Amino acid sequence: MEQRAGKALLKASGLTKRFGDILANDSVDLTINEGEIHALLGENGAGKSTLVKMFYGSLEADAGSIEWSGEPVSIGNPAMARQLGIGMVFQHFSLFEALTVVENIALALPKPGNMSALSARIKEVSEDYGLPLDPADIVADLPVGIRQRIEIVRCLLQEPKLIIMDEPTSVLTPQEADRLFVTLKRLASEGCAVLYISHRLEEVKQICHHATILRHGKVVAECDPTKETAKSLAQLMVGSAVHLVNRSTSATKTGDVRLELIGLESPAQTPFGTSLQAIDLDVFAGEVVAIAGVAGNGQGELFDVISGEVRVKSDMLMIDGESAGRLNINERRQRNCAFVPEERLGHGAVPGMKLSKNIILTRHTTGEGIVQAGFVSDRRAAELEKKVQSEFDVRMSQPDPDAKSLSGGNLQKFVVGRELDRQPGVLVVNQPTWGVDAGAAALIRQGLIELAHSGSAVLVISQDLDEIFEIADRIAVISRGQLSDAEPVEEMTREKVGLLMAGGAEKHAPMTEGAA
Repeated sequence: MEQRAGKALLKASGLTKRFGDILANDSVDLTINEGEIHALLGENGAGKSTLVKMFYGSLEADAGSIEWSGEPVSIGNPAMARQLGIGMVFQHFSLFEALTVVENIALALPKPGNMSALSARIKEVSEDYGLPLDPADIVADLPVGIRQRIEIVRCLLQEPKLIIMDEPTSVLTPQEADRLFVTLKRLASEGCAVLYISHRLEEVKQICHHATILRHGKVVAECDPTKETAKSLAQLMVGSAVHLVNRSTSATKTGDVRLELIGLESPAQTPFGTSLQAIDLDVFAGEVVAIAGVAGNGQGELFDVISGEVRVKSDMLMIDGESAGRLNINERRQRNCAFVPEERLGHGAVPGMKLSKNIILTRHTTGEGIVQAGFVSDRRAAELEKKVQSEFDVRMSQPDPDAKSLSGGNLQKFVVGRELDRQPGVLVVNQPTWGVDAGAAALIRQGLIELAHSGSAVLVISQDLDEIFEIADRIAVISRGQLSDAEPVEEMTREKVGLLMAGGAEKHAPMTEGAA
């Protein structure tokens, strides 16, 4: 499939960027050709984000040069990048929820012109590329997949020659991802180049013509991904064989119910939140139950209720057969529960505190010797920090650093490892491997499986279907605040999950071909 016949559009030579003692990019050479979907792969902390930020003008290189259509350029800011023809669709959207689609797009255009004319243009371009939008829709009312369409159409209206896409399918159903791939292939056929960043290696194999792999800030390989396997691509990324997740001793659901939700109801806590409606779920000792769904359908609200950050009626939530809906988070921890939130920096860990201090924050009430006679034992906290660091391969530049100094993947390993190390009876984790590379993801997923096999009940909330089918014993789907029945993984397919994600999770709602 490799298609490198087009002339060079963007050429980076010797790009180098340093942050203090950290060499984020080390003399990177990379060429992107016209009409090419070019994958940029690498572990967390490999330097991908730093590199594309230099292409987009958000960062300035310390050394090296960039050529655009054969001419040397200096891209001083994103506005200059857009003038050249470089657009970027970010993983985390930059939309104002209270505004309409057309208002959001107008804010990003240098000369938006008449709003009626812009609305007509949005309709024309979005429908032409298979990404239909209603310019009058309020963003807050739209599912995440449609919000991504807004970002892409906003980028297309600037008539880019190169589009940089960062983890574009992380918020999409399988059906929406397939539609996106059709759009990207069409753009490439029209001569537009796409720089595609993703940890999902199967989709890289499916749509990309060429791949550049970064490791520790350096280019270590280039290849045609269609001639590789997901395993060989992962090995190029990490530099060694990637541990395979083993679910061979799958749960048989014979243990006791350790976590139970009974007719759970919870109103939205914010104007743009999602209300939870009549949720029933049981998680048995010895199994992993996964909840799939597109972001924004109540996952965060469900986690907050189960963790105790939002309280519900006492009998709506049971832990080991006892009512727990009114307990706070520390009281639930004392009942042998552990929780890993989606946002690792700020919610899962305090950025400016050392890792040992972050250990104290979630484990000071769990009777592990961290608090003795009313005094905090820094020695015990340091012991636990070193244990988590060793067992979960948390890589750091100095002993016991601040949480904010770790790369995203290493901080995620620490936050998940801190809770797994407790061997809790119930573990609830939201997006366990969000933005995490293949090696770290395998380590985390294996840890969740092994915890379940030890007799714990593990509930995983995830948008990653690869992850869900790899680790789950049963799968449920959340949509618009309602939860489908949890069914054995053997009885679920990606298509069935995708239809439920697209709106069929209402209780006993029949699935039809048109549901997507």
